[in-house]
Amino acid sequence: MSDLVEKDNLHPRSLHRGRYDFPKLIAASPELGRFVAVNPYGDESVDFANPAAVKALNRALLIQMYGIKDWDIPAQYLCPPIPGRADHLHYLADLLAESHDGVVPRGDAVRVMDVGVGANCIYPLIGRSVYGWQFVGSDIDGAALDNAQAILQANGMSKAVELRLQHSRTAIFAGVTDAHEYFDLTMCNPPFHASLGEAKAGTERKWRNLGRAPDAELNFGGQGRELWCKGGEVAFVRRMIQESVAGHGNVLWFTTLVSKSENMPVLEALLKEAGVRDTRVLEMSQGQKKSRILAWSYFDARQRRDWGMRRWQVR
Repeated sequence: MSDLVEKDNLHPRSLHRGRYDFPKLIAASPELGRFVAVNPYGDESVDFANPAAVKALNRALLIQMYGIKDWDIPAQYLCPPIPGRADHLHYLADLLAESHDGVVPRGDAVRVMDVGVGANCIYPLIGRSVYGWQFVGSDIDGAALDNAQAILQANGMSKAVELRLQHSRTAIFAGVTDAHEYFDLTMCNPPFHASLGEAKAGTERKWRNLGRAPDAELNFGGQGRELWCKGGEVAFVRRMIQESVAGHGNVLWFTTLVSKSENMPVLEALLKEAGVRDTRVLEMSQGQKKSRILAWSYFDARQRRDWGMRRWQVR
């Protein structure tokens, strides 16, 4: 596979719009060198069907572009595509900029909750590096949080990113948020399969798309709980919407990725029932992969601007 997927559709602030500069990446992380070779297109690239190569590329990108060192994930945990995760944050930054005279608010004044932060901790790492935001990351997997904490400590980010264990397998915000704390954003990359069988089938399709036979020993698609939940994406986001009603005054924008466009009508109907003041659908794409961010707020435009003036003024 060429690394020259169509990158001009990435966000304008993306650091990943051009070719991967492998000499610079290898200089930043020499271990990447053993995975780089000329592919059938005549370009230097890595074998994206090799989990070790993908992880090495991620490490190099995080070091060279974001100053993130000592990043690692245990076997079988989700290995995220860095350009797509960065784009997610850039689009959310644009959402905040609407309430800040078109300027993205930066620094510790901005507080973000990442639901399902995962072992990779990728959103807080990039969000802190690029925008200086503070994060709270929640997860139901204690081992994932232990790994994320080790990454944060290695990069001196423990004070800027707080990790919280969600003890309930059905709650989203309840149990990990306080009635007296405020967030400018909540974000989530929810499990989108409805069953373990569906998740396995999706992983097998990935392998076939990469021109390989499915290999359970080399699964780099994520743990079961990262990929599926009962009822799938709709059920998960439904719970999120329901819980957002109780915290409507504490969060400027609730947001979540939605992988399947066919799920949008039912989710938008649920938001209407919840009485939100504004709903947005932010389209994203990376190469041929398309996804979208569903965002909702219980504040109108004037109230959102007032929020920004109170919280993001330079002190």
